[in-house]
Amino acid sequence: MATTTEEKSVMVVGIEDNQHSFYALEWTLDHFFKNYSPSNSPFKLVIVHAKPTPSIIGLAGPGMCSVDILPAIEADLKKIAARVMEKAMEICHARNVNDVKVEVVEGDARHVLCEAVEKLHASILVVGCHGYGVIKRTVLGSVSDYCAHHAHCSVMIVKKPKTKS
Repeated sequence: MATTTEEKSVMVVGIEDNQHSFYALEWTLDHFFKNYSPSNSPFKLVIVHAKPTPSIIGLAGPGMCSVDILPAIEADLKKIAARVMEKAMEICHARNVNDVKVEVVEGDARHVLCEAVEKLHASILVVGCHGYGVIKRTVLGSVSDYCAHHAHCSVMIVKKPKTKS
């Protein structure tokens, strides 16, 4: 007989350093893990953060050697990634979800998440949504839109409700 872990489907939650991602994680935990004991949860949870690759394009100014600042940028990106994953784990622990795997992968979030789905044979990918309008989404690109069209699994896009002022 297969073990419980082998029988579970994999759920990947993509996370970045913003309130929309953390809300998506909280919503997912509350709706898919809240009423289960750790050994009885329906999914194996994997949280993936895409750490941007430092780019030297546009960083060099007059008299500046852009190569000199790359180590500082890389150090900042590593600190941000560590902070994001620490907060994600705090959210999980606060909801008594302790059986969590976390991964930090360097690259564009759109590709990192789709590749994680493939590598882990995930059955569902959860991402947050900034709620950008058409123009911003077109200019900046949308991780959730890309994943909805390219990930080889079901994709759940969690939108944070607008607060009434």
